[in-house]
Amino acid sequence: MPVPLPRRGRAAARRARRRVTLAALPAALLTLTVAGAAPGATSGGGAKAPAARPSAPSAPSPAAAPPARPRVFDAAPARASLQRLLPRHAGQFTLVPDTGAGPDSFTVSGTAGAVTVRGSTGATLLTGVGWYLQHVAGADIGWPGDSIGLLPATLPAVPAPVTRSAQVAHRYALNDTDDGYSGPYRTFEEHQRQIDLLALHGINEVFVQVGAEYPYYRALQQFGYTAAELREWIPGPGHQSWWLLQNLSGFGGPVTEDLMRGRAEMGGKITEQLRGLGMTPVLPGYFGTVPPAFAGHNPGAVTVPQGDWAGFERPDWLDPMSPPFARLAAAYYAEQRAVFGDSTMYRMSPLHEGGQTGSVDVKAAAGAVQQALWAAHPGALWAVLGWQDDPTKELLAGVDTSKLLILDGLSDRYNRLDRETRWGGTSYAIGSIYNFGGHTTVGANTSVWIDRFQAWRAKPDSALTGIAYLPEATGTNPAAFDLFTDLAWEPGPVDQRKWFADFAARRYGAPDARAAAAWEELRTGPYSTSSGLWSESQDSLFTARPSLTAAGSAYWSPKAMRYPAGSVRRALDHLLKVDPRLRGSSAYRFDLVDTARQALANHSRVLLPRIKAAYEAQDLPLFRELTADWAHREGQLDALVGSDPNFLLGTWLSAARSHGADRAEQDRYEYDARSILSVWGRQSTSEGGFLHDYANREWSGLISELYARRWSSYFASLEEALVRRAAPRAIDWHAFEDDWAKLTTRHPARPSGDPYTLAAGIAATLPQVN
Repeated sequence: MPVPLPRRGRAAARRARRRVTLAALPAALLTLTVAGAAPGATSGGGAKAPAARPSAPSAPSPAAAPPARPRVFDAAPARASLQRLLPRHAGQFTLVPDTGAGPDSFTVSGTAGAVTVRGSTGATLLTGVGWYLQHVAGADIGWPGDSIGLLPATLPAVPAPVTRSAQVAHRYALNDTDDGYSGPYRTFEEHQRQIDLLALHGINEVFVQVGAEYPYYRALQQFGYTAAELREWIPGPGHQSWWLLQNLSGFGGPVTEDLMRGRAEMGGKITEQLRGLGMTPVLPGYFGTVPPAFAGHNPGAVTVPQGDWAGFERPDWLDPMSPPFARLAAAYYAEQRAVFGDSTMYRMSPLHEGGQTGSVDVKAAAGAVQQALWAAHPGALWAVLGWQDDPTKELLAGVDTSKLLILDGLSDRYNRLDRETRWGGTSYAIGSIYNFGGHTTVGANTSVWIDRFQAWRAKPDSALTGIAYLPEATGTNPAAFDLFTDLAWEPGPVDQRKWFADFAARRYGAPDARAAAAWEELRTGPYSTSSGLWSESQDSLFTARPSLTAAGSAYWSPKAMRYPAGSVRRALDHLLKVDPRLRGSSAYRFDLVDTARQALANHSRVLLPRIKAAYEAQDLPLFRELTADWAHREGQLDALVGSDPNFLLGTWLSAARSHGADRAEQDRYEYDARSILSVWGRQSTSEGGFLHDYANREWSGLISELYARRWSSYFASLEEALVRRAAPRAIDWHAFEDDWAKLTTRHPARPSGDPYTLAAGIAATLPQVN
């Protein structure tokens, strides 16, 4: 018989106890209330790790790790997740904790209406459910969109029991920028949904950033700073990701203590949710970020100015070898433990993107950072981002690399990579950053993922022990999310063509020839881009700062098409002909809107050169005709994306305002949320750092209120120039964009319009291309 779903009494009690710890008590007292065995889940794995290299002579040694505990766990959190994911069908699953199973493994069996999943953790139980939905029931719960509404009342039987084990021990998720670009003002329920999806797709390690400012705020008050000074130094939630990376401070604030405490409480609930499923909450570690004048407050401190990052003055770096470092790190970890508990894995990337070493011995400093981590969390794993030149040889030489995991953010971007040689055999996770800034562009280097995951694991000296799901923003490209996470669980090489054909069938709840044809076009087009220079597809010109020579919106994005545009245009036609019985799912609606949006975005690269030619030929009638067409297309685009809940500016802005206690605070947080989509930061950041429009996205409200108005103003200046036969007047684009960021206009937070009708209208007027 299926096990009934439990009530949430114990979880509620734990949350209530956690709220008590947020009271302003001394850190030492708070530590006593949560001390004991570290609750951070330990990741198992189905793949062997490379032999650990001896630590460098100066590297610290970890304290003895606690003895291994039997894998006994409560399946109730997994059952609660299952109820959220499959409210109509959860009762047809029996979830069985299997203490005899291998690490990170599940077995699925059962008859019609009575499916049994056995697993080694709560998360692997959910991964088993995800495998069943994908391979037996033919349904998809994607990110975003699902087809579970088309599941039969009685779930189908499993033809024969199936056991799967993870091919790698580490299945890590979330970029350091995810909180800023995906939604810094999200609710706990939204974060909970994210955790459920990650578990369903086999992830076992999740970066938790929400509330990370609170331990800094509490600890630094013990080192000479007032609460008011620290509230000015800590940025608004939209920009905190880069503060934690030691890139900036202060922008988007000041923040209030109520906001920080609320975010810390939410972060504590997120870590509880992860632990309940046997997943590892990956917490930020302390590596030396301090406010200005730290040395003046603390005798013996040595700080290194970090210079400039994209127009921001970076926070100082406290030399980890100077005496105050160990004391501050201990205070930080004590405050963090009080709110978030302990973990076995911590994220740190010292000297990220151009940090200055000064006279600091990086090797010795790295050892001191690891020693401080181990003083608080014996034997904890340090996760470092593989990005640009990091981690350096000096850093690796100073630490025990058997307790280090490199999250490779460039695995699919460049060619001729040899990670074993580059990092000296240190364990790493193959990763992908196929989305930058939250761009609403489709595509990924999926064939590169498949080839390299297999080839790199097969190397005789392979140090590949994981996957790292690292888009700068999540919630786009559901096919990419599904495929990338599948890599870790498939026992053999993934057949890309077959995978996309199967995806098309489950994505809409049943096989359909037109759906298959649409996804074959998308597979061979935007989902088969190559490595060499880019891991992301091009963005739209409708979202670009106006110029007749605009080649992309974000300065750092590709400047040309990375695949034949005709593939998306043909996919749109196929999706419009999918069986009407399959068009009701949120998965179909999202994919239809997203594909039509991309077809329009690609058309902007055809239309703008024609406008340029008309202007240069001084053909005023043709110029007016083409710019009117451009404005019409922007209107179509805004209406189209307004029909799906995943493309609404109103949702983003109302979430920010909901965190303010009064009008002034609401306005500050709205500016924080608007600015990161437009000017990003100060003028020096927007212009000198080239970050304006870095986080461009084709959202309803954002198109009509910023992008369309910007292009309209520009085209009006060109038309005036043609009429007057003079040079066009200059427009201060930063002022234009910052004025928009300071607005507090309201936008719908609910979709309107019929996605199918709007997409069909676009297809009817959009020319075919090769």
